[in-house]
Amino acid sequence: MSTIVTTDNRAEVTLDTDTVDTIAVLEAQAETHSRPERAKLAWTQEDDGEWVANYGGHFGGSIDKRDGRYVASDTFGLVVGDFDSLEQAQAKLADQLHVMLPSVIHPVG
Repeated sequence: MSTIVTTDNRAEVTLDTDTVDTIAVLEAQAETHSRPERAKLAWTQEDDGEWVANYGGHFGGSIDKRDGRYVASDTFGLVVGDFDSLEQAQAKLADQLHVMLPSVIHPVG
């Protein structure tokens, strides 16, 4: 036997105009600060058909050309994808690094 219990935890709150204005300002500031800037990304061609990413002074992964395709691997060696062009692979890896390593902004050193 089962019983369904429905609860409503909503409460009605009345806010004054100054409080509403303050909340709006804080939300606007949070939106602009929640999007971290991207770290500097530099590519080095290590070998024929192999590129290595430096993401904010850290190893960011690599791209290998295999059978005319470009395979991108992240900083942990996990494959991000297989692409038609080097530019597509670099763009996808850059996006992945920005998500994986959001706190990396400035080079170490």
